Amino acid sequence: MTTDHPRTDEHLRTDEHPRTDDHPRTDEHPRTTGTPPITTPPITTRPITNLLVANRGEIARRIFRTCRALGIATTAVYADPDAAAPHVREADTAVRLPGAAPADTYLRGELIVRAALDAGADAVHPGYGFLSESAEFARAVLDAGLCWVGPPPAAIAAMGSKTAAKQLMRKAGVPVLDALDVPTGADLPLLVKAAAGGGGRGMRIVRDLADLPAELAAARAEAAKAFGSDEVFCERYLPTGRHVEVQLLADAHGTVWAVGDRDCSLQRRHQKVIEEAPAPGLPDEVRAALHAAAVSAARAIGYTGAGTAEFLLAEDGRFWFLEMNTRLQVEHPVTEAVTGLDLVALQLAVAEGEKLPGPDAPPTTGHAVEARLYAEDPAKDWQPATGTLHRLELVGDHQEFTSTGAAGLRLDSGVAPGGEITPHYDAMLAKVIAWAPTRAAAARRLADALARAKVHGPATNRELLVRALRHPAFLAGRVHTGFLAEHAAGLLAPDAEGAGRAALAAALAEAAARPAARTGALPSGWRNLPSQPQVRRYRTEDGTETVVRYRLTRDGLRAEEHPGVALVEASAGRVVLSEGDVRRSYEVARHGERVHVDTPFGSTVLTALPRFPDPVGQSDPGALLAPMPGTVVRTAAEVGDTVTAGQPLLWLEAMKMEHKVTAPADGVLAELRATPGQQVELGALLAVVHPAS
Repeated sequence: MTTDHPRTDEHLRTDEHPRTDDHPRTDEHPRTTGTPPITTPPITTRPITNLLVANRGEIARRIFRTCRALGIATTAVYADPDAAAPHVREADTAVRLPGAAPADTYLRGELIVRAALDAGADAVHPGYGFLSESAEFARAVLDAGLCWVGPPPAAIAAMGSKTAAKQLMRKAGVPVLDALDVPTGADLPLLVKAAAGGGGRGMRIVRDLADLPAELAAARAEAAKAFGSDEVFCERYLPTGRHVEVQLLADAHGTVWAVGDRDCSLQRRHQKVIEEAPAPGLPDEVRAALHAAAVSAARAIGYTGAGTAEFLLAEDGRFWFLEMNTRLQVEHPVTEAVTGLDLVALQLAVAEGEKLPGPDAPPTTGHAVEARLYAEDPAKDWQPATGTLHRLELVGDHQEFTSTGAAGLRLDSGVAPGGEITPHYDAMLAKVIAWAPTRAAAARRLADALARAKVHGPATNRELLVRALRHPAFLAGRVHTGFLAEHAAGLLAPDAEGAGRAALAAALAEAAARPAARTGALPSGWRNLPSQPQVRRYRTEDGTETVVRYRLTRDGLRAEEHPGVALVEASAGRVVLSEGDVRRSYEVARHGERVHVDTPFGSTVLTALPRFPDPVGQSDPGALLAPMPGTVVRTAAEVGDTVTAGQPLLWLEAMKMEHKVTAPADGVLAELRATPGQQVELGALLAVVHPAS
């Protein structure tokens, strides 16, 4: 594995500014919640010896890796569901936060500060999400005498409200998209956005003014629950706009770097799915203007540390400031891949008071693409999935982490085989990053790595990612925030032929695993006498049932649905089939009733069904069952109401997002067993709709 950007210490630490106690930490940290003064923050020169990461999962593990490379001790915090999580096992010290829900654990700043003090940590890194953009938490860390690995609290506060941030950016000369106080039909389509927070929560697209009141109410309710503020605003929505962002790094000595740019336009539910660096197809003058605007935004608030300025880019090259994320981004690995920098190491160096090594960031080389592997079902409106993760394996030339720039493939994950994917936290299982000299080569490398990956457990978006990366429009650079919706038909279309072959392989592997097959006289134990066909039934992820009927005789395989397919070999874990002169191999693994069939070209997940369906216990066609475990947020109907199929009845919160649950049929709502705040399990009866008399 080689790199065009070997990282040297000139991008991490220098000896120009020895770490002494000549400038001890002071309490001169701004405490205002409004626009901060444009001043240089106080310089800290205390070396970090023990870092607590106020986070979990993938980002905690990623920060710990850099700490190990730098000789810094690590402290983890964990909620009860994370007691056996990889980030807890990998830390030098771990402190329990009693409870399960984020509101009781990872969002309790006072508990985390106490954990740092009890564990002997002298610095806190917030990661991303949770409290990473809380000015109050940053102040609490500093007030406790700890080093805060992030921007000054006043800078966080200045960017904490999107509406206030836009006013500040306008004064700094950064173009902004004006909020619409009284939207009209001429402003459609609209985007309703929460003023605080992000991650797609509190956001709604409005295409008809008649829908605006309901969408405003829904956005306010979601924003209040997620961010503690129900402030929302409206702005124009550009269906084919691009989401382009600039990575920033600033030190306390006046240097601000624009460390390249990224395109994060491929999104679902306003959350990023595929990101890449650099942003493709930007004219040089547009790229330079974006970088200059991002640097102006950072200087306007006296920013230090790592941050990201996000912009909406129109097809004609105009752009507008969206928000500034005052933290490390989920997608930071693509920037590391094209620059050779370790952004976490630079965060730590800046927090210790060091200068950035030079006036400008290093140039970028090649192209990097990142895909977020989520436990969710895209075909079911991105419904989150839970359960045991049995296997997660990336096949190919890769490391879990590399800090030496371009290194082919990289896997960043916060989960491990045998772990439980719960509804308490974000649905992301892993990030897979590929680097190559060109964009086309990077996309091809990433798509192949995802297609070959072994992902056994809950449903994932893996197939959609592969198809998106191979889509002609993506490869041509025609990306925008509506890409996934525009191409949904092709990206989500079921592969009936592939599923049928996978089901046949699953049935043959099951037969080969039986004791009689393992001890039979014929190869693999197949019979040489005529018999009734063996029948196996499976259900694919999209709900389609597949029936396999086959015979195994001295003359070979006779599969009714696949007349031209012959069996080459079969075992409990591997089946090889041929059609003419073409052979294909299938790796088969069964976990309970779920069967994973992996090939070099993709995977199929099947659920084994009983040979003979049980007519007893079939659910009422008007019964509404919980599609996922979660918490009832609110209801939108009462018993006795007349409802129509598809009408929202209630919302469930799971994996940090709200999910609409709709009426299963037309009729009258006869029962409503869900109440706000109620915890429900997968398959729980929520409501019953009876036909109207």
